[in-house]
Amino acid sequence: MGLLTERVAIITGASKGIGRVMSQMFAREGARVICAARSEALVNETATLIKDAGGDAVAVVADASTEDGARAVADAGIRAFGRIDTLVNNAGDGGPTRPVQDYTIDDWFYTVNSCLTSAYLCTRFTVPAMIASGRGAIVNIASMAGRRGLAYRVGYCAAKGGQIGMTNGLALELGRHNITVNAIAPGAVEGDRIDRVIKGQADLRGVDIERMRQSFVDRSPLRRMSTAEDIASLAVFLCSDHARNISGQCIPVTAGEPA
Repeated sequence: MGLLTERVAIITGASKGIGRVMSQMFAREGARVICAARSEALVNETATLIKDAGGDAVAVVADASTEDGARAVADAGIRAFGRIDTLVNNAGDGGPTRPVQDYTIDDWFYTVNSCLTSAYLCTRFTVPAMIASGRGAIVNIASMAGRRGLAYRVGYCAAKGGQIGMTNGLALELGRHNITVNAIAPGAVEGDRIDRVIKGQADLRGVDIERMRQSFVDRSPLRRMSTAEDIASLAVFLCSDHARNISGQCIPVTAGEPA
């Protein structure tokens, strides 16, 4: 048996990167997975990869930052598997890298809604099913940017800081329903997103991209970035019975860099 046997898990932002890796890992650990994302082709590909490997998954094309989209994700899980007891709020766009005076209102709302509003809405629409199931586990994929900040990323820092605050409040609110709520705060994670961040930081500071990349690596004692697998492994643990008494925590994954 896997760590998540008999779980029914929604994973948002499941089209690529951490979300795709997490969807596959949850399925390997026995969960039935609702893969949700805005990109139809990519999220269908994620679900197909899981099914081809012997897992159980459905794809849902929806924008989780809207009420209709988040409700559709929850409804799809109930239709497919009859219940929901696990939610990973992974959806979100990092938004632009630019000085605050150039950070437009559209930049702000797009970034905050994609990261923070989506987490709130998906939680809102899945909690009733978790209460009905008698248990639940919610994991918010936040960021160290929400704890220590990152220059030129005001919307992203605000959204991720909001996810951490929401985690704390929901853990207190939902504990009586046997629902745990935790956050994971990655540092730099290998992939397309950190590549865009590094380029944006390098351009604004007028330094070489590889020099900027090395600065992200050098600040971690393990001298490496984290991987999507690192984040997914912790999410699996937090959604399993091994973590049934862990709630209200924000756990850094930073290759050893102090939080």
